[in-house]
Amino acid sequence: MTDKDKDERRKERKRKQQEAARLYQQVLGDDANTNDDKADKKESPDDEDDGDDGSKTKKAKTMEIGAEGQAAVPQTTQSLIPNSLDPKSLVNLLQVRGVPTNFKVYVLLEMANLETVKVGKEGGYQLLNADDHQNIIRKTKRDLGDCRPDITHQCLLALLDSPLNKAGRLVVYIRTRKNVLIEIHPDTRIPRTMKRFSGLMVELLQKLKVRATNSPDPLLKVIRNPIMSHLPLGCHKVLMTYNCETVLDTQEHAIRMAKRAASWPQETTEAAGSGISSVMYVIGAIAHGKVDLEWEADETISISNYPLSGANVCFKVTDAFEKVLGIL
Repeated sequence: MTDKDKDERRKERKRKQQEAARLYQQVLGDDANTNDDKADKKESPDDEDDGDDGSKTKKAKTMEIGAEGQAAVPQTTQSLIPNSLDPKSLVNLLQVRGVPTNFKVYVLLEMANLETVKVGKEGGYQLLNADDHQNIIRKTKRDLGDCRPDITHQCLLALLDSPLNKAGRLVVYIRTRKNVLIEIHPDTRIPRTMKRFSGLMVELLQKLKVRATNSPDPLLKVIRNPIMSHLPLGCHKVLMTYNCETVLDTQEHAIRMAKRAASWPQETTEAAGSGISSVMYVIGAIAHGKVDLEWEADETISISNYPLSGANVCFKVTDAFEKVLGIL
């Protein structure tokens, strides 16, 4: 691909992003105009014109002229500004009705850099990372960017701390470069520090499961491949990558997925049509490069004109579905 083709693709992405933003602002503007019309219909007795006594009319009260001859902002517009930015009003505006209660968002963190390494002859095992094991990485002639477990740590913090997960609508899986598939329980509290997270991952990769102290159920466990065997019937699989010509707004895609989920048949005898039971987003937990899947995704999209970190993509996905599903 030549530089000219790259520039054209970049311009096309920017144009689509601006068009999506314009439509989004238009929807908010229509809602504000509706509230403005309602406010204009409510008139108090003081707003009526008294005739020859020179009292101010309603228009003069809402648009007063300052001492320097500059017009002030109308009061009706000022009253609409807090409402248009109210998170609750925004969620109600974007919420899609009729989405089944069993609809869930699956996230697969693909190509995660989780690998144990033994340090010293009598030393224990540690999680391989680019900060503490540079000598080992150089000896094996590996790239420092391929030894970044902190990316997975940041993605898990963004996902499991989200209201979408606390509402029981999110399921998270991890697939490492060594083809190890890990399931994360929604009640898992990821350690905040990288040192404690590394110790947790080492224990998981050695014992294949990590249990809670007061519960027999495992919080993290290694499960069998492939990922398809753990997904429900009718799950729509979406690969998220920057190397894609299809650029969509995250909110727009979440609304489309929710509408398709609302058309999913509740009875097994009904035809599915274009409906979906759930959606899975494949997000690369890597520093750079392209995610290579062993299976074919139903859709490949990009959500920005610029390269984004894995944690940022996770946040944008969860935030979009929280608004669509009405989760605050």
